[in-house]
Amino acid sequence: MGIESLAFLTPGNYADDDPAAGLDDTLRLIAFGEELGYRGAWVRQRHLEHGISSAAVFLGAASQRTTTIELGTAVIPIGYENPFRLAEDLSLADALSRGRVQAGFSTGMPHADLLTDLVFDHRPTESGHARVARTVEHLRGAYLGDEGTRIESPGNVQRPRLQPHSPGLADRSWYGGTSLGSSRWTGETGLHLLTGNIVSAAGVDSDDFGTVQARLIDAFRRSGGDRKRVAVGRVIVPTDSADRSTADRYRAYARSRYERTRTAHGDRRTLFAEDLVGPVAEIAERLAADPAFAPETGPVTEFRLELPYEFDVRDYEQILTDALGLLPALASAA
Repeated sequence: MGIESLAFLTPGNYADDDPAAGLDDTLRLIAFGEELGYRGAWVRQRHLEHGISSAAVFLGAASQRTTTIELGTAVIPIGYENPFRLAEDLSLADALSRGRVQAGFSTGMPHADLLTDLVFDHRPTESGHARVARTVEHLRGAYLGDEGTRIESPGNVQRPRLQPHSPGLADRSWYGGTSLGSSRWTGETGLHLLTGNIVSAAGVDSDDFGTVQARLIDAFRRSGGDRKRVAVGRVIVPTDSADRSTADRYRAYARSRYERTRTAHGDRRTLFAEDLVGPVAEIAERLAADPAFAPETGPVTEFRLELPYEFDVRDYEQILTDALGLLPALASAA
């Protein structure tokens, strides 16, 4: 596999009656991950749920508690966003972090039946891919108007463009590809690829999760992504330092989600990866046999632990600490 760095994805849980405490726990967890040596900390953007509803705002806060760890969005559902305004927010967070933001997008629109009319005056017609492309283009900081266009503000006259302009952020933009088509589009568009524990097997002659994910990565590489980063995510729950009752709770969580992994779902033939629970040595063996990490798939540059929903922050700290034991095996695997 040759993976040289680990990152993690945290759901940002909080109680309905005390969101500040849960959000602060997540900020402390990101700082804890930095101390352990993780390359990146990623957050989901979740609407109408007990999670982070504005990834850019949250990462701006995280930037003030950390100094080196990458801060990523995995992912922002683009359908609810105005591309220019989102680019402004991400650029501001990137400036605060001194260039550590990794901007990840998707075209999904969770809870669209409830949110569409709140976000838009009419149902949007622009495709999700087009909205992602526009957001990334705004991040590049092109000037608005012609060469003679100037705006005046107190003490300043300048050519107008997105502010703050954060050079390089557009080149740190990612897309969460779940299908052959979206993986090819990601490579063609010049974005990095995020692929996690949900994929679509449509167009692939297999229902094996690892095999399908390997095909998506191969499609991305062949479509222009050969020099881009690929981050593969799995729900990993090591038990090495967990006490018996905690390990039993982890296994019960995985069992409650196992049934969905046994078959493809719907017209898109959606597949779910099995959660990996157990000692680090056992998890490493299973990952080494995963087709998504095979050398012929093309290099996977980093592995992202997807932390389970609704666990306690102490559970997350134990998982992140134990999971560091995966890195030697991931780095040395062929």
